[in-house]
Amino acid sequence: MPAPQAPTGDDDRTKPPASLWERLARPAPAPRTTLTPYRIAEAAVEIADTEGLDAVTMRRLATALGVAPMAAYRYVSGKDELIELMVDFVYGRLPLDAPAAGWRDTMRILAVHLRAMNLAHPWTVRAAAASLSPNQLAVPERAFAALADHGLDADTTMAVFRTVTGYVHGSVAAEIALQDLQRDHGWSGGDETRAALAPRMSFLMNTGRYPAYQRYLHEATRKDDPTWQFETGLDCVLTGIATHLGI
Repeated sequence: MPAPQAPTGDDDRTKPPASLWERLARPAPAPRTTLTPYRIAEAAVEIADTEGLDAVTMRRLATALGVAPMAAYRYVSGKDELIELMVDFVYGRLPLDAPAAGWRDTMRILAVHLRAMNLAHPWTVRAAAASLSPNQLAVPERAFAALADHGLDADTTMAVFRTVTGYVHGSVAAEIALQDLQRDHGWSGGDETRAALAPRMSFLMNTGRYPAYQRYLHEATRKDDPTWQFETGLDCVLTGIATHLGI
């Protein structure tokens, strides 16, 4: 796709530049190269997954694709648009057409798959917040459609969606933070993590100020089962929504 043309008339100068998605929706000319938005996104996602989002640069991407440093600029204007393309690519793999029995099942399935996506691509937790892409919008579209027959107004529908996705983002952020801590210190799992933190935890527990938390430490059996923790909390959120709204 050719780069956006410079505005020519007085009226054109007042128009905002076409977005990435508007430009990509235009009919493509005869290809001069095997480079495509899909290939660009796929290569950039692989870099981000293995090296982190900060490692994704236009030059690094060109090296991974085996093309000239300026080749990707035929599709994206720079790193901001590249990240949008990456986010859209990852969201495009969500199974939004998975069968579901009602709004609650739909929201649960969406939440579970969003968590899996974020854990597989941790950089999306940060990048998706600043992106607005077609495949991202397909997520609330699916949720809103599932809630459409329950008499909710538009604001309440959005509040339900944000409550569920907010729970997902908070839970995932905590999981990723723990994984980062373990990786940075070379701890292989929960047992090593607790052993390393034991002196600090023992001091705090011995103050006698945290009896309820101490009971948790002694009685909990699912400390290292984040999937169970996530899905149990998710069910609490969904039950709360259903009870509050009577749906």
